[in-house]
Amino acid sequence: MLEDLKLGKSYDGFIFLAESTRNPPKLKSHHHIELELNLVVRGSITYIVNERRYTFQPRTLLWLFPEQEHQLVDRSDDAQCYVMVFKPSLIARSCRTAAYEDLKHYRDKKHGVLNTLLEPSTFDLIRKTMDSLMRGALDPDVLNREAGFGVGPGFSFEHGDPDGLNAGLHHLLLLCWRSQRTGNVLGDAVVLHPGVRRALQLLSADQWDKDFAQLARACGVSEAYLSRTFHQQVGVPMSRYRNSLRLSRFWQHYRRPEQTTLAEAVYAAGFGSYAQFYKVFIHTYGRGPRACLALRSTPNGQTAGIPVSSPAQLNKTR
Repeated sequence: MLEDLKLGKSYDGFIFLAESTRNPPKLKSHHHIELELNLVVRGSITYIVNERRYTFQPRTLLWLFPEQEHQLVDRSDDAQCYVMVFKPSLIARSCRTAAYEDLKHYRDKKHGVLNTLLEPSTFDLIRKTMDSLMRGALDPDVLNREAGFGVGPGFSFEHGDPDGLNAGLHHLLLLCWRSQRTGNVLGDAVVLHPGVRRALQLLSADQWDKDFAQLARACGVSEAYLSRTFHQQVGVPMSRYRNSLRLSRFWQHYRRPEQTTLAEAVYAAGFGSYAQFYKVFIHTYGRGPRACLALRSTPNGQTAGIPVSSPAQLNKTR
């Protein structure tokens, strides 16, 4: 699925610090025309790219090239990861010598995710550079809610110093590529079983409302085998993955312009009850929906208070 990152003309890219406790999960497989870099600061993140699973630990720098399909399938509860994107025009202007020529043409569609484990001193330098570029950016809560580019309609990335940000992104791109060329590439990924790949497709593409026994039959394997192999290869149980997908859908429904109520968003996302939703929400964000949803972003990135009903009221909300 092609994702429009909606970058305005004033910006050559954007940067934000994605945090598990603030950033809604976005688990659909997607790609975009921009180059994306991730730098894992804390915890771990797990991607599926080219039918392989990759789990990245702190100090890992990873590259997701234009048009490279990728899917974030899991993050540890404490995960923090810088996300940077660069327009093709910035790459073309920045890479003019032989040392950076490969970056303009690099397309790693067959072999997965280009990555390197940075030395501590290099990691600190790149992280401090990223921190400096965040000065003047929108509030971290807003950036996380909007995944940097705008999950909700009408949102656009903004920065107090666009020229300074663009110059910093140019420097950061070259610094990261130099670090990649001299760093240590991590080991092999996990190649997914065809049944696991099929399960991911069915769970992600459709709002699967049948039980796991039916899912296993659709994947051509037994339920026990699918459950065990899915957990081993993807790194999370199927139930957790499905609940993460439901939580992602909840955010999509809740942020619609027509002001979908909380109860409508919960059930439209596929949760069987508010109690199930509440349990998943607490596990993901460490606090209940009342605390997290008391403020909701408006199109210009500001926040406006909205009432959140009690569990008893939710069952009556329409």
